[in-house]
Amino acid sequence: MSEILNIFDVKHKSADGKARTGVIHLPHGDVQTPVFMPVGTNATVKAMPKDFLEEIDFEIILANTYHLFLRPGPDLIEKAGGLHGFSKWNRNFLTDSGGFQVFSLSKLRKITEQGVKFQSNIDGSYHMFTPENVVQTQVKFNSDIQMQLDVCTGWDEGRKAAENALKVTSDWLLRAKKEWENQRENGYKGILFPIVQGNFFEDLRKQSAEFVSSLDTPGIAIGGLSVGEPHEEFTKFMNYTSELLPENKPKYVMGIGTPEYILDAVSAGIDMFDCVLPTRNARNGSYFTRRGMLSIKQERWISDFGPIDPECNCKVCRTYSRSYLRHLFKEQEILSSILASYHNLYFLKEIIKEIRIAINEDMFEQYRKDFLEKFNSGF
Repeated sequence: MSEILNIFDVKHKSADGKARTGVIHLPHGDVQTPVFMPVGTNATVKAMPKDFLEEIDFEIILANTYHLFLRPGPDLIEKAGGLHGFSKWNRNFLTDSGGFQVFSLSKLRKITEQGVKFQSNIDGSYHMFTPENVVQTQVKFNSDIQMQLDVCTGWDEGRKAAENALKVTSDWLLRAKKEWENQRENGYKGILFPIVQGNFFEDLRKQSAEFVSSLDTPGIAIGGLSVGEPHEEFTKFMNYTSELLPENKPKYVMGIGTPEYILDAVSAGIDMFDCVLPTRNARNGSYFTRRGMLSIKQERWISDFGPIDPECNCKVCRTYSRSYLRHLFKEQEILSSILASYHNLYFLKEIIKEIRIAINEDMFEQYRKDFLEKFNSGF
């Protein structure tokens, strides 16, 4: 297995902190880090044709195992040539295990040592996820990075629940890793990421981080954050967990999609992050700009014929006015979601580019300070 364990090269570590740039080598091309990954739950980023994602130059997107397992099903996707053949997105896919959705969407669920039995949120049918069949499902998807099945606990759950969830997650990881190694021997090229859990207890986080690190997987995800906790707790536990992980592996934190959180993550030495927020905000008429969030529904934009963000060079800002974009949103035109999603994803991609340059020039912390000062200044 040794030839696949080194998928990550650190290019530069900023002299002013823990931020770093690097490259992850994956089956469908290299990925420059830090990287923001748009979420394409159903093998599509909502309102974004794949050509737009290529135009903005994303190298990896997410898809969701829970949703795709239920519809259209792993066998059909495998028949279509995996997620790449099915969607025609020929760059990398990361798929999450579906564990989080089982716990957040399913009406009924029962966790046993074997796996988790759950009821579909679509038609009420019953299904079983095990560490093994979740790996097998993601192999059928031909995921470039797949996640282990884990148990996620919320911010307000107690220590007992956190201990139980961690024990199950750790046991499931050993089984997932064994199944993944079998699949690799049968020709599967994708990578398995384990997930560090432990809720908001330092000793449990440490225990989980040490256990996961000892297994020497190609990369590591930090789970159980962005689950309703205050921002300072999020930052504290992200930094604490990140420091416990090996430096030669890419580190991934799930569910981060605002500039503030992205900058926090990069500052903590995190390499990968994803979130539905940029596109969800877009569909709700909320645009990222250098001066913070702009809500297009506000009346003050009725006669404003300037661009959403004068400093943005995307085709939406080069072409359309705030007045027109407000009109589209108020009339609930489909084009509103398309243009807002394009702009928000382009905006984040530009921020990430600037972050990489700042890290390589040992100026990241200064960049972060300057960016946030302006971003929080408002209109």
